[in-house]
Amino acid sequence: MSREVLLLVDALAREKNVAKEIVFTALEMALASATKKRIHDEADVRVSIDRESGDYESFRRWLVLPDAEVENDEAQMGIIDARDQFPDIQVGEFVEEPLEPIDFGRIGAQAAKQVILQKIRDAEREQILNDFLDRGDHLVTGSIKRIERGNAIVEVGRLEAVLPRDQQIPKENLRVGDRVRAYLLRIDRGARGPQLVLSRSAPEFIVKLFELEVPEMEDGLLEIKAAARDPGLRAKIAVKANDPRIDPIGTCVGLRGSRVTAVRNELGGENVDIVLWSTEAAQFVINALAPAEVSSIVVDEESHTMDVVVDENNLAMAIGRGGQNVKLASELTDWSINLMTEEAAQQKSEVEQGNLRNLFCEKLDVDEDVANILIEEGFSSLEEVAYVPLAEMLEIESFDEETVNELRQRARNVLLTEAIVNEEQLEGVSDDLLNLDGMDKPLAAKLAAADVKTRDDLADLAVDELVELGGIDEIRAKDLITKARAHWFE
Repeated sequence: MSREVLLLVDALAREKNVAKEIVFTALEMALASATKKRIHDEADVRVSIDRESGDYESFRRWLVLPDAEVENDEAQMGIIDARDQFPDIQVGEFVEEPLEPIDFGRIGAQAAKQVILQKIRDAEREQILNDFLDRGDHLVTGSIKRIERGNAIVEVGRLEAVLPRDQQIPKENLRVGDRVRAYLLRIDRGARGPQLVLSRSAPEFIVKLFELEVPEMEDGLLEIKAAARDPGLRAKIAVKANDPRIDPIGTCVGLRGSRVTAVRNELGGENVDIVLWSTEAAQFVINALAPAEVSSIVVDEESHTMDVVVDENNLAMAIGRGGQNVKLASELTDWSINLMTEEAAQQKSEVEQGNLRNLFCEKLDVDEDVANILIEEGFSSLEEVAYVPLAEMLEIESFDEETVNELRQRARNVLLTEAIVNEEQLEGVSDDLLNLDGMDKPLAAKLAAADVKTRDDLADLAVDELVELGGIDEIRAKDLITKARAHWFE
C-alpha cells in the first residue's frame, strides 16, 4: 500500500496541478473519514502519512476539556480522566490511541476517493483564484453564463463570479451571453468555496474605467482623488494633476470628449461631472457643486458641515434634480453640505448670534452690550473667552484689564462646573464607548442620559435615532455607528 500511496499522490499532484502536500492532506482526511465510519460517526480520527515512505498510522483521539464542558464522550475527555492516564496533560491537548490498520473495502475506498477529489477541487479553485488575484485585476471582463433571481453569473476566465442585482446599474437589461465589464468588489469565502462578487454601480468602477481610458493616470501624471455616483444617472469625480503642465479636466474629457464618452457609454449614458480636487476643503466643496456658483461658505470643523450660500437663481441648480447635485457633492467631498439662500443665511446668522448672546449673558452674568462686544470681536464659545491668550483679549478697546480678567475667571468657573456635571453623567459609561474614534464626552453624556452606555448599545441604534439623541448631523452619526459595529464583523 505504501508505494501505491506515493504513486497516487504523485499522479494526482501532476494531473491537477496542485502541491503534493495538498494531496497528502486530502488523503489523510479521506482515510480518517473512512476509518471513523468503522468506529463511530462522532469519533475523532487522525491519520498520519509518512511523506517519504508512504506508510501511514491511524489514531483515535479525544480532546481534553474541563469536565463540565464535555458533551461528546466519543471525541472529548474530561481533564480528571485524562490526568489518570497522563498526569501532565493540559486542557486543549489530545489523548491519542493507536488503531490497527483496517481494510476499508469498496465503500470506504469510494468515500476516500470522493473526499480526495473534493479537496483537490477546492485546492484547484483556490490556486486559480490566487493566480487571478496575483495579476491585480480589479476591472474584470466576462460573459454572462446565466441569470439567477436577478443576479448575473459571470464567467471570468476559469472562474465564476456573481454580479448581484443591487450592484447592477438600474434599468440595465443584461442577458445571457452578454459581455460585461465590472469592478471586483470583494471575495466571499463560503462553504462552497471562494466567490468573486462584482459591481457595476460602485464608485470604484468609474475610477477604473477612467484609468483604462486615460494613459496619464497609469504614468502617475494624473489621479482621481474621489468619486461619487448615482448609478445610471450621474457621477462626479475629483481629479488632481501631479504635473503642472497637465490640464486634469481636459485630459479626462479627451479630444472632442472621446474619453469621457467612452466611460459614459460603458455606464449606460451616465452623466459625469469632472471637478478639480483641492486640499482646501471649502474650495473643494465649491468645485464639487459646479456648475452652480457659490456666494459664500461657512465651515464648521467640529460638526464637519458647511453652510453654502448661493443666490436664488443658483439654488435649484446647486440642489439638482431630486437633490442629486448636492448629495453627490457631499459624498465626493465627505462633508455635510447645507445649501441656503443669502436671506436664509442672514436669518440663521441672526438666530445663532441671538443664541450666543443669550449664552454669554446667562453664563457670564453680563448685559447685552458686553455680550455683543464679545460676538463682534469673534468669540463664539465660553472656551474661547476662558482660554484665548490674555494679550488678545487686552486688545479689545472696550474692555480694561480688570474686566478681561473677570470675564476669563467667570468663563473658567462655568466650564469647571459643567465638567464636574459631565463626569457625574458619565458614571457607568463603558471605556469602549468613550474611546471610540469620533466620540467625545459631551456626546457620551447625552447618550448616557438615554441609557446608551456601551459600544454595543450605540451599535444597536439607527442613524436617525443617534441624530435625534445626540443632536449631531447624519454623516457623523453614520460614521460613529459604522465604527461601533466594526467589531461585530472582525
